[in-house]
Formats: sequence, C-alpha cells, structure tokens
Amino acid sequence: MSEKIRIGVVGAGLIGQVEHLPNLKRLSQDFELVCVADASAAMRGELERRGLRAVASYEEVLSAGIDAVLIAAPDQYHAEITLAALAHGKHVFCEKPLCFSVGEAEEIAAARDAAGRVVQVGYMKRFDPSYEMLLSLLPPDAAKLRMISVEVQDPDSWPFNQHQGDFVKTGDVSPALIADGNARRERQVRRATGQTLAGSDMWGFTNSYCSSLIHDINAVHGMLDVMGIETGAVVGAAFFAGGDGGHGSVRLRGTQALWQMTHLFVPGIADYVERITLYFDDASYELTFPSPYLNHFPTRLSVARSEGIVWQKTEYRASYEEAFVRELVGFRDSVRDGCPVRNTVEAARRDLQLVADLAAVALRST
Repeated sequence: MSEKIRIGVVGAGLIGQVEHLPNLKRLSQDFELVCVADASAAMRGELERRGLRAVASYEEVLSAGIDAVLIAAPDQYHAEITLAALAHGKHVFCEKPLCFSVGEAEEIAAARDAAGRVVQVGYMKRFDPSYEMLLSLLPPDAAKLRMISVEVQDPDSWPFNQHQGDFVKTGDVSPALIADGNARRERQVRRATGQTLAGSDMWGFTNSYCSSLIHDINAVHGMLDVMGIETGAVVGAAFFAGGDGGHGSVRLRGTQALWQMTHLFVPGIADYVERITLYFDDASYELTFPSPYLNHFPTRLSVARSEGIVWQKTEYRASYEEAFVRELVGFRDSVRDGCPVRNTVEAARRDLQLVADLAAVALRST
C-alpha cells in the first residue's frame, strides 16, 4: 500500500457532508479521497461542483482502485456494503450501527478474518478525549458503584446543521430505491428481533435503540470493561412517545448497581442533551456530550465529591481535539501500521446483543 490510503466514501448525507468528507480533506496527508457514491443525482452534481468524483453505486467505488471504503449509507445497507468490500479485499470504516443483528455481525467478523482486513465501526465517542480521561479516572472495580444513568434529549439534527453553509439536502432518490431500503430494513430487523415490526416499534428499535442509544451502549461497555463488570439481566425496557422514545434498565452482574438508559426525540426544543453519569457511594462522574453535528464543542467531564456537607465539583478539559477526526486517525493507524482496532466488530456484536435483549423485553410490553 502507498503511504496515503486511497479511500472511497459511500453516502453523502448529513454525517458524510458535515464530518467525514471535510475530515478526510483535513487529513489529506494520510488519505486520498478517490470518489464518493450517492444515490441522488442532485447530490452527485453537487459533489462534482465541489471538485469530487461522484458515482452512483458502491460497486463503482469498490472497483475504483481504492484501499479502503468509508460507509455512511443508510443503516440497512451497512452489512451488505461491508461484506462486499471485504470480498473485494478492502479495509472498512463503517458508521454505526454496523448492522441490525448479531448474526450479521458474526458474518462480518468471519468475512473480515478471511480477508485479513481492518473493520472499524464509527463509534466516535471512544476517541473523545474526555471519554478517554474518564476511563483513566474510574476506580478499577465496582465495589462502590450504585447506578449508571444515560439520558439523551434529541431534537434530531435540524438546529445543528443551520450553520453548515455547504450542507445540501436533496430529495430526488427514486421511490423504488426508497421501497427497497424499507424492505431491507424490515428483513434485517425481523432477523434481529424475531418479529415483524412496524410503526412505533420499528421506529423505536431502529432509531432510539440502534441509531442513538447504540453510541451510549458502546461507551458504557467500555467503562464496564475498565471496572471488570459484565451486564446481567434486562429488568425493564420500553418504546414510548410513539416510538420517539426508547428506555432500558439492566442489572450489572456481581454488583448492586443498575444501568438505566433513555433516549427521546423532542423535535420542538432546539437543544441537545446527552449525558452519562456514574454514581458511586462517594463520587459521581459525568460526561455531557454536545450534539454530534457541532464541532469545537468539547465534551464536559466533571467529578463531584463531598467531605461532610462540603460538596465540590471538578470539571476537566482533556483536549479540544475532534473525536470524528481522531477516529479516522485511528483507522489510518490500523490500516497502515497494524495498530489494534479500537472499535471492533466484536464490540459491535456485544452492543447489538444487548439491543436485542432490550427489544425482547420492550416488545413484550407493547
């Protein structure tokens, strides 16, 4: 492989335009962006106006002489494109969720091993400097852990892409392709849950669980690993607010602690709140994340402790580096230098297993 990694991108939607394409350009000393695929002819025209080579399909990307592919297509295409890329001998960076089912994750792991290529999942929070600092501050065991709380209030992206002057949203994808995507999603979700979902259940599973909370599930799994904790039984789960909300509660094995998580779309409030808080007997550790579509807004890490009635909260600023950039640097290091992959297929499989367990309980309660 040449010193630069020749990379193609599949999907030029919001995350592609706001993060991955600008960040690949920023890392032009490491990556050569060969081409970008998008199903929208209008978007391809826009990409061409920006000086990029645009193609209509991922197959064209895979045959363009690339070393690696970055997948930012709709979720229901992630597994198919990943498997095709590995069959072509390409390294893969795939946005979360890697897929919808544990079975698909296992197929991807087998294909990765057979191809001898890197597969990294786009869990950028694992590269967040404040998240890394939190891991360094956590106690090595869970003797005093009482609860982990995840809370996400999400208006979706609209308040946070207004300032992106070059962000373009197109609407010319054919009805046939939209129908194909919906059918694929339905099949994959049926495989993941064992049920045919529709309406609020489908929305809650694919969006609240697989699109939003999957980030926090992965991040908390990393914290649990540091403290030597495994998840236990799911003791509660639900989709609510017409599927705009998803909730789950999980026992943490070998502890007295509970892990509770809630995501809720609140489209009428132009504010984003995402926090993970770990409560111990004598301290609390909290990460407060900005909207993922805002750059240069560092995640806040705070630690609160008391001595008698005196309460003190310390806030840390680990770095102003961007997690989205750092994950691409990590991908570069794995592809070019053989460094360990931080966000592995196996980690995604574990996340998807918990999602499946949560969904099984949630669907029984609907």
